Amino acid sequence: MKAELPAVTFPGGRQVPALGLGTWHMGEGDASMAEEANSLRTGIDLGMTLIDTAEMYADGGAETVVGEAIRGQRDAVYLVSKVLPYNASRSGTIAACEASLKRLGTDHIDLYLLHWRGSHPLAETVDAFETLKTPCSNGATGRSRRARGQIRCSTPSPAAASNMICYAGARCKACRSWPIRRSTRAASSATRC
Repeated sequence: MKAELPAVTFPGGRQVPALGLGTWHMGEGDASMAEEANSLRTGIDLGMTLIDTAEMYADGGAETVVGEAIRGQRDAVYLVSKVLPYNASRSGTIAACEASLKRLGTDHIDLYLLHWRGSHPLAETVDAFETLKTPCSNGATGRSRRARGQIRCSTPSPAAASNMICYAGARCKACRSWPIRRSTRAASSATRC
């Protein structure tokens, strides 16, 4: 039985479920890869076809679990992954994306994000995103975890298609002052920077 989930429409018309499957802590060894992949497959079978992962989660282990879960059904899912800030130089972003593609066992990531802002100039990361449009991310890129005061991009890009608000709440120093109502509303919208 598939659930009818609310959807979000991205620029260009692509619709994805507003609720997805997160993979933080997967691939860390607490459960077997088979059990974790099976959990993701069950979610996909129930209609939760948006999967969020990152190179950071279990040092790439979560991406490996996702790759196992989506094998044979890649076109059924909308795949989101993220580059770490310390890898977000132009060359580092490209290398990180290529490593993520290998772990995920796919030739593309639907939405590739900068996990959070770091010390590399945003212009370098955006330039890498532009380079990766076709081979890595199908043109959908953006920034994850924008805290108050970071809502505007310092470098406009036609490729930016997402604003994933930090959901860590009180655990995240940058987000402590964000009212929950704001992050809930903003997290469900796909916007250009």
